[in-house]
Amino acid sequence: MKKQAVLLVNLGSPDSPSVPDVRKYLREFLMDERVLDAPYPVRFGVVNFAILPGRPKESAEAYHKVWQPEGSPLIVISKEVQTALRARLNDVPVELAMRYQNPSIETAVRSLAAQNVTDVLLVPMFPHYAMSSYETAVVRVQEVMKRFARTMRLQVMAPYYNEPDYIAALVASSRAYLERGYDHLLFSFHGLPERHLHKSDPTGCHCLKAPNCCNVPSPAHKTCYRAQCFRTVEAFVEQAGVVNYSLAF
Repeated sequence: MKKQAVLLVNLGSPDSPSVPDVRKYLREFLMDERVLDAPYPVRFGVVNFAILPGRPKESAEAYHKVWQPEGSPLIVISKEVQTALRARLNDVPVELAMRYQNPSIETAVRSLAAQNVTDVLLVPMFPHYAMSSYETAVVRVQEVMKRFARTMRLQVMAPYYNEPDYIAALVASSRAYLERGYDHLLFSFHGLPERHLHKSDPTGCHCLKAPNCCNVPSPAHKTCYRAQCFRTVEAFVEQAGVVNYSLAF
């Protein structure tokens, strides 16, 4: 019999803000070839000899500032989403996993297999496509399922950067601040190396190559982080009635 389930996957967090746990997290994160996309020997040297000797202590101090009594804010909020979705879906299993560290993707997939799940909807918790977030999460789930749940069918939810419900949620969370008045609204997105955009471009000739590439329709936009960020902003300002704004990476 067919049994469906949902698997939520977010980026991940150290198990604690201690230096050893932060070092462990950073090592797994930065050794991912879709994050630091250099040949393995280069990646190994940079991570282990240039980054890990000093960065974990600095990052641990930053994690201490945001750490909640329940744990990492990212994990806490992701679990709240999981709980809310479970309530909406009644008897449909909803598992949560992190691309790096815990709860692990392997643990989640094994749990689904133990529940005799046959069909899984994977929801990468990233609105925009990027090889260092959305893509690496999808690929890792596929790898783990091949090892521990070969017969389980996988459907992947596409990036939801301009989905009406997502935009409505952004507007609702910003409404109180917008109503206070402002001179200029700045949208800030984390940046990516330009080579990541080139690598994600299935046409090989559009992203950052064609004039005004993000505003010229192309199949490349399906996997283009930059173009999708522009579409998010456009949808937001239209729904919120914002006039004076700009975007930065």
